[in-house]
Amino acid sequence: MKAIIPVAGAGTRLRPFTYTQPKALIPVAGKPILSYIIDELLEANTKEFIFIVGYLGDKIQDFIKEKYPNIKATFVIQVQREGLGHAVYLTKDFIEENEPIFIILGDSIIDVNFKEVYNSGKSTLGYKKVDDPTKFGILELDAEGKIKSLVEKPNIPKSNMALVGFYLIKESKLLFECIDKMIQSNHRTNGEYQLTDALMCMVNAGILFDCYKVENWFDMGKGNVLLQTNAQLLKKLGKVHLDAKIENSIIVEPVSIAANAIIRNSIIGPDVTIGENSIIENSIIKDSIIGNFTSLKDMTLKSSVIGSDASMTGLSQKLNIGDNTEIDFSR
Repeated sequence: MKAIIPVAGAGTRLRPFTYTQPKALIPVAGKPILSYIIDELLEANTKEFIFIVGYLGDKIQDFIKEKYPNIKATFVIQVQREGLGHAVYLTKDFIEENEPIFIILGDSIIDVNFKEVYNSGKSTLGYKKVDDPTKFGILELDAEGKIKSLVEKPNIPKSNMALVGFYLIKESKLLFECIDKMIQSNHRTNGEYQLTDALMCMVNAGILFDCYKVENWFDMGKGNVLLQTNAQLLKKLGKVHLDAKIENSIIVEPVSIAANAIIRNSIIGPDVTIGENSIIENSIIKDSIIGNFTSLKDMTLKSSVIGSDASMTGLSQKLNIGDNTEIDFSR
């Protein structure tokens, strides 16, 4: 089985963090978003991965080669971002005829048993009820539980069941045929070739999809969602690495403190992630994400996201600071 993982987006809603790294590599509860997806798929015996890259794609490739050197990975470049349907279509030459494929968006963390989904024997869509369905692809079911419609970001939604960004496609030949028809006829929704429209084409062709209700889904579109997800995942995954150095400090769990981090004379937590080789001195930090190789001194932070290679001194504030930043508030 192959997995297609689109990670070509620019992540504009998460700037300044995505100016220097792809959204999929932003750390949450101790590891990048993309790692959660890959690790779950590996547990489901996924053998090959196709990554659709674009913006900062070289960093995605470097990350995969360093952290997952043993997986079979193919990288496909989406030069022009013309929608998720177009992105998936770029992989057609790497998929054998009617080969089953997983399509998983590379910027979300989804609580799904992929092995269970695959063994169901049918093509499957994941969904979850949301408060604002105008922001997502929307699933509408009939009285018998069959798909009635799939619509991308409708102005007037007919349901509140959002597609969460994971799809198991057993009839991959038909999927690519549907996308090809869309491209040949220039059929676009909101200016793009949407995967949602291709899936509706499959439904109209007689494919009966299973609809898998997801309990936990974290769509990493905004900074506040990053922090909410970080806090929730830390309850299960929080830990202090054995190589972290804690000196005269109080750690309020749950936290994730990575290897070679140094904490001196500080109070850390709850709900704090600190990256590798970061140094925190004389500071109070809670409900925050701190990147790798970042230095914080005399700081009081809450509900903040600080990128990697940043340096800050002397402040009590809520902040969103990108990578490679140096700020001194003490002068």
